[in-house]
Amino acid sequence: MMSPQIEKLMERTKSKFSLVTLAAKRAREITEYSGNLRMSEVVGPTVQTVSTKHLSVAFEEIAADKVRFVAKTLEEVRAEIAERQRLEDEANALAASEETQEEQA
Repeated sequence: MMSPQIEKLMERTKSKFSLVTLAAKRAREITEYSGNLRMSEVVGPTVQTVSTKHLSVAFEEIAADKVRFVAKTLEEVRAEIAERQRLEDEANALAASEETQEEQA
């Protein structure tokens, strides 16, 4: 039997997709925290647990209402896409500039 129960977890999110996304993201954060010997900017586990599996810890945090799913607005998503595109364009321009300098040398 799963602990915490799925019904309790579903009370914290709007859908199963949101629950799975939140739990997976949080489990990755806990993994990063553990892998960096607690020197990461990511917050470590926020609940006392006997579980050693990061996904189980994430589910326990969700059930304890320590972690929440916050959906991004359309404007936030568009801003992120624009920023990624800007960074990609900047990286491509830098790479092209370096290639030109190498050819001239």
